[in-house]
Amino acid sequence: MTHRLWTWLFIALLALAWPLLSPFSVTLLNYIGLYSLVAVGLVMLTGVGGITSFGQAAFVGLGAYATAWICTSPVAAQALAGIHGDLLPWLGLVLGLIVTGVIAWILGAVTLPLSGHFLALGTLAWGLSLYYLFGNIEGLGGFTGIAGVRPLAIAGYELTSPRLFGIIIWAVLLLSIWAMHNLLDSREGRAIRALKSGRVMAESMGVDTSRQRMKLFLLAALLAAISGWLYTHLQRFVNPTPFSLEIGIEYLFMAVVGGSGHLWGAVLGATLITLLKEQLQDWLPTLLGTSGNFEIIVFGLLMVLILQRAADGIWPLITARAQRWVKPVAPRTAHTTQAVLARRKLPPVGQVVLSATQVTKRFAGLVANDAVDLDVKAGEVHALIGPNGAGKSTFFNMISGVDDPTSGTVTLLGQAMVGKPSRAFAALGMGRTFQHVRLLGQRTVLENVALGAHLRGHRGWLSAMLQTDRREEAALLAEARKQIERCGLIDYVDTPAASLPLGQQRIVEIARALAGQPSILLLDEPAAGLRHLEKQALVRLLSQLRAEGLAVLVVEHDMEFVMNLADRVTVLEFGRVIALGSPAQVQANPRVMEAYLGVEDTEGVAA
Repeated sequence: MTHRLWTWLFIALLALAWPLLSPFSVTLLNYIGLYSLVAVGLVMLTGVGGITSFGQAAFVGLGAYATAWICTSPVAAQALAGIHGDLLPWLGLVLGLIVTGVIAWILGAVTLPLSGHFLALGTLAWGLSLYYLFGNIEGLGGFTGIAGVRPLAIAGYELTSPRLFGIIIWAVLLLSIWAMHNLLDSREGRAIRALKSGRVMAESMGVDTSRQRMKLFLLAALLAAISGWLYTHLQRFVNPTPFSLEIGIEYLFMAVVGGSGHLWGAVLGATLITLLKEQLQDWLPTLLGTSGNFEIIVFGLLMVLILQRAADGIWPLITARAQRWVKPVAPRTAHTTQAVLARRKLPPVGQVVLSATQVTKRFAGLVANDAVDLDVKAGEVHALIGPNGAGKSTFFNMISGVDDPTSGTVTLLGQAMVGKPSRAFAALGMGRTFQHVRLLGQRTVLENVALGAHLRGHRGWLSAMLQTDRREEAALLAEARKQIERCGLIDYVDTPAASLPLGQQRIVEIARALAGQPSILLLDEPAAGLRHLEKQALVRLLSQLRAEGLAVLVVEHDMEFVMNLADRVTVLEFGRVIALGSPAQVQANPRVMEAYLGVEDTEGVAA
């Protein structure tokens, strides 16, 4: 059976078993559903997006307290005097989402610019602060809490039974997993996956990584708020205890233990942690002869064991062992109708596409590039060469927006680009590869190349979640497949990129850059790791691109490759230009001889 059939089988079994379960089992499943909803958000935020958060319990609290306040506060009752009581919980949901969204946006603006352990510590700080805020506001009942919350009502029928309310909880959870799966299986999903593996690469493909991180942060917060809203109307009582920092850490445990990069891993992790916690609370006091939160110690040991033995969580281990019962996912076929992708008009042959004038880069007292001039014209291959340490990579980063020059100007198609991010270069038509290959290793070649066409699509998150972006997605995948075939890798279109040899991974990067339909292509050591026949194929491809009017700038150490391909060559030594001309002129230049071979004149070379 396919993954989809297994999912439907699980849903069918759950639906059939639901009326037969004991009240205690229903209660446990209700809590598992609520925890899973928060863990799904953490899978998106931490497992996929690479943003660690310990404070999700605070967002659960915001959703819970918003609906509890609107259902019980005299102030709210006076303001909403004309509103039917059955509508109050739904207004509480709206208020909870608004309050959570605003607070999450403020906290994200402060926290997300941080990186590494500073980001995690930031989430700890505001998670702890919000917990104590809940307990110290008299209007929210302090640490005693708020009782008498109205039950949720649908069509006038109040859901006071945990068994009936559990259907709502699991329906919301399953719809959320469906929406998140659709989001990840889209143009925007590829952008989200690129956040974890490297923001530099994502920005160079045109992804606004800061905006994507904020949206991801808000998404996880809103899912947590919905869980809090459901929790309050299930319990009809709320106090700060379920929203403490300890619970926030448990949510992260659930995501990591289950499988931080897998949506169904969130459900597995929530199930394991909830059942284990329930059992340990019974066993440990009996074994130790005293009461206390000893399960936290077990959770800590469990986390260490999981990180050592199964860093990706338990879900990948289960799916790996269950492959014999699950049919592999069939390659995605082209949609019957496809959107028309935007196409860029290339500049006329001979026009300067990229120009760098007097570009200088200083690192304290070190001058990496000193007043470098370089231009690349449409319909030519321009090579940038030089010995190791000549400053080629530094210069390459400055003319692609990864870094800013200390002084000098960089123009792309006549527009000044200094100070602009690399996504602005991509938007104007720059495609590039990297000296050290940067791919989404666990994703297929098709998905990696489709990321390069990110700016040629326009559908957003909501369209992806509801699958109204399928025509555009089909067009993006068709374009990616076209470039893969053009680069000679069609046999590997559905192969994970990390399983390819280094040379073929470099070709995948070139195909990814071409998917964006660039006006200029920047290649950083594209021939490294290629065999002789592969280099010849690359020369033919670049020659074809030149004939089509594309501007190409190549940084390369393979002199035979460069001299057989380039129209012009610029040579750097110690950050300065020492030669510029045709391959023949550069090879005959005494300063180039000296830079590469360490001799002072051509007679020494001849000797």
